[in-house]
Amino acid sequence: MATPKPYPAPALRLPEPRAKRLIWTFSGIVFLAVVVLGRVQVPAPEGLDIHVFARLNAVLNSLVSLLLLAGLFTAKARNWTAHRGVMLTAMALSVLFLVSYIAHHLFAGETSFGGEGAIRVVYYVVLVTHIVLAATSLPFILTTAYRALSGAYPAHRKLARRVWPVWFYVSVSGVVVYLLISPYY
Repeated sequence: MATPKPYPAPALRLPEPRAKRLIWTFSGIVFLAVVVLGRVQVPAPEGLDIHVFARLNAVLNSLVSLLLLAGLFTAKARNWTAHRGVMLTAMALSVLFLVSYIAHHLFAGETSFGGEGAIRVVYYVVLVTHIVLAATSLPFILTTAYRALSGAYPAHRKLARRVWPVWFYVSVSGVVVYLLISPYY
């Protein structure tokens, strides 16, 4: 077995109480923005395919899923520098996803699912679990990142073991929701 690489130097010098306040404030603002902007619809610019954002969301979620797997593998290999880069990239793509998600809902509004029978049940189970976990996971994802970036590696690892599967489910289920709803756009 290869010798584990040393942990990267902490990149943040922010006291945890202040970091937690910032994380929860930011998470609350994002949640409220998604809820409020999800109820607003604006006319799309002429010629814009309003569902391009939904396709972009599926691509971004797919990339985040792959990056999360890469993050898991780099952590298991104890390649901490690669792990940090992969996970920060996953977070950056998640931010792009959020912007694209809001844009899609601003221009397209809501789409009704047209499937019937068992697929309708599957769709709504996946959709509801996706929404609930997506809405509640952000502060925990940010706390996990904060702990790594501040050098609190044992606390990071302990939280990551719980947060990673949720984030992975949210990213994969986002793609599944897109694949199920896209025929009804």
